[in-house]
Amino acid sequence: MFKFQKKIIKFFALIIILIVAGAFFLTRGDKNIETRTVNFKIEKGDSIWVIGKKLKKERLIDNQFSFIFEVYKKGKEKKIKAGEYLLNSKLNVDEIIELVANGNIIEKNNQKKLTFPEGWTTKQMAELLNKEGFSGNEFLKMTKEPKYFQEKYSYSFLDNIPKNKSLEGFLFPDTYFFANNTDSEIIIKKMLDNFNKKLSEDLRQEIKKQQKTIYEIVTMASIIEEEVKNTEDKKIVSGIFWRRLKRGQAFQSCATLAYILGENKKQYSYEDTKIESPYNTYLYPGLPPGPISNPGLDSILAAIYPTKTNYNYFLNNPKTGKTIFSRTLEEHNLNKTKNGL
Repeated sequence: MFKFQKKIIKFFALIIILIVAGAFFLTRGDKNIETRTVNFKIEKGDSIWVIGKKLKKERLIDNQFSFIFEVYKKGKEKKIKAGEYLLNSKLNVDEIIELVANGNIIEKNNQKKLTFPEGWTTKQMAELLNKEGFSGNEFLKMTKEPKYFQEKYSYSFLDNIPKNKSLEGFLFPDTYFFANNTDSEIIIKKMLDNFNKKLSEDLRQEIKKQQKTIYEIVTMASIIEEEVKNTEDKKIVSGIFWRRLKRGQAFQSCATLAYILGENKKQYSYEDTKIESPYNTYLYPGLPPGPISNPGLDSILAAIYPTKTNYNYFLNNPKTGKTIFSRTLEEHNLNKTKNGL
């Protein structure tokens, strides 16, 4: 009996706190000075409290208390619908509640569909954004601020990014839908959220178990992404590269030369292999300073779970795209001749 009374008292105490807090915060107003457009997503199962926190985090409201108070006051707590909404920072709490309660979800035909292929660099992504009417230049500038995103959105997977490095490697390649004039920060956040979701806790634990960092895995995956396309071949190439790393051997990856030169060649010259750059894996053994592209999940998985073989060399047939493996240098050179390389 007493336990039941305590629960009743706690319930009414919570209601009173919300009313008082709501009344207080409502006097402060919720409109921001700057005008921003945000793709705001409500997941199925999100509580009113969680939605309020998300709105606050996106700077769409000054505080979640006024939102919670108004939702219950209007009796809308069971009417809010999951989905993605286009919200403006000039909207007040009442207007936001009406939008999410009426289910004014963004229709995909009112958005631009953007596809970022696996292996694209941030520069290529920025060029597509410029072409489609977004601010690619601002996007590129913001990708150079990983610490900003790490601190603001608590992305633990960005912890090991060295100083002066960008988000290259972490902008997950996929098809996205963005409303016109969507901020670069929102575009980047959506891509980072995708990466965060794809790199499951099990994968993170496996990386930790191997005594590697996420940054090392992503760097390796970015090279694998550019070297081979077949899923099984990626795992074999991963095994070759990790073994070279363990032995202190140079990777001799043509993909890193392409990254330095900004172009893909059928065959690279001796002079190309001598270009002075920390990304030149012909000159310097081990992993380059950072990712050379934004890899897909297959390449990330290949970097985490390499296939152990007796192969030490590989090449790609320029006509068929097939990857040919060899155990000895003599066999490798013979394969190069056979494939016109």
